[in-house]
Order: sequence, then structure tokens, then C-alpha cells
Amino acid sequence: METVFDQLKNLQEVLSQKYEIEREINEIPKTLVTKAELIARLKRAFTEKNSKLLEADERLKKIRGRLEEAQMKREGFEKQMDLIKTQREYEALDKEIKDSTEKEQQLRKELLKEEKDLEELRVSLSRDEELIAQQEEELTQEQEKIKAESAGKRELLEKLTEQEKEIIPGLDEDIIFKFERIIKSKSGIGIVPVKGSVCTGCHMVLPSQFENEVRAGDKILFCPYCSRILYYEEADTPPLFFNNEDAGGLSDLVDFEDEYDEEE
Repeated sequence: METVFDQLKNLQEVLSQKYEIEREINEIPKTLVTKAELIARLKRAFTEKNSKLLEADERLKKIRGRLEEAQMKREGFEKQMDLIKTQREYEALDKEIKDSTEKEQQLRKELLKEEKDLEELRVSLSRDEELIAQQEEELTQEQEKIKAESAGKRELLEKLTEQEKEIIPGLDEDIIFKFERIIKSKSGIGIVPVKGSVCTGCHMVLPSQFENEVRAGDKILFCPYCSRILYYEEADTPPLFFNNEDAGGLSDLVDFEDEYDEEE
């Protein structure tokens, strides 16, 4: 069984690296997606702001037209002043001039406000355009960088897969299947030593009879608390003891009871 345990230790090292690289490869697209979504939002905001710019420009043209009409109307009333003959005509015409002048001043204020808003929109659009260009350039650079990184990771993954194939001959397929599941669920640690009467994976005290079976080392045994494969190793220091309640239950046990019953 020592040969089997050595195989599993070597396989653990390979699988933990392999699964970590696979995780990194799977995480890579998320970075690009986030950046692409940001650019898409910026472009939508740019389009909306540009529409507002066009609307503001159209309003500005209308205000200028109305201002020009008001100015021409006031000037027309002023010219009529030389033709009036009565006080009543003068008062009526004077009122028209005052109303036109007030309207003209109101339109000038409105014009200034619209011109200011329009200029602010142009400046904002210019900044947004620069930001979009910057983000697109960064996205392109990240795509090239990730492409190179991915190629390197996939090359390493192929080497690890070849190493895995060299290690597994002679191992039971069912054990390999369970071991792979344990490695994935236990942060890359699927086989651990028992020191004294304690599983060094979860630091739980094992039943005496079960400990003796692990010590015998003549079959594959799984920890009843953390599901890892166990082998015996002499303890250098006194073990730490934990209550069984600290193990968090047996929900992650990998077919331990069935496996144990079969061996019995």
C-alpha cells in the first residue's frame, strides 16, 4: 500500500496544480467581460449625451430665430415713433417697444444659458470620447496579455495532464474518481497523514479501532470527518484534540460508510 499512497501523494501534487490552473483559465474571460461591459456602458451614455447635444443645438437655433424676430419687431416699433400723432398712439407704441425689449432680453438670457449648457455638453462628450478610446486601448492590451498568458497556462496544463497519466496506472478507477472530488473540494489536499490518533486534515480524533486500521495500512481508508484519504505517520509532537462537533458534520464525506462496509 505504500506504493499506492506514494502514487496518491504525487497525484495530489499534480491535480492541485492542474485544478488551480484550470480555475485561473476560467477566471480570465471575466476580466475581459467586465472591461467590455464598462465600454458598452460608456458608449451608451455617449450616445445619449450626443442626442442631448443635438437637441440642445436645435433649441439654440430656434431661440436665435425668435431673438432675431423680437429684435426686428422692436426696431420696427421704434421706427414708427416718428410717425405717431397722438399721445394715445405714443403710449400704445411705447408699450409695444417695452414689451418687445423685455422679450428680447428674456430670449438673450435663455440664449446664454443654452450656449453654456451646449458648451458643457461638448466638453463632457470630448472627455467621454477620450475615456472610451483609452478603455478600448486597455481592453486590446489586456486581450493580448491574456492571450499570451492563456497559451502558457494551457501548455503547462498539458504537461500536468501527461504527468497525471504517468502516475495513475495501477490505481483503482473508483479511488481516482473519489480522490479527484476530494482534491477539488478540499483546497488541493486529498491525502493526509494520521499522527497519533488525529487526522491532520481536519484535526479530529479518530476512533481507536479505525486508527488501528489506518496504522495497519493495508487498505484505502477515508477520514469519517473530512473525507480525505488517510495513511499513518508517527507523531513528532502531542496531537491537538477537538470535539466531533467542530468537524461540521459528515455532509462532505465521500462514500465513506459504503467504502468502509465493503472493506469489512
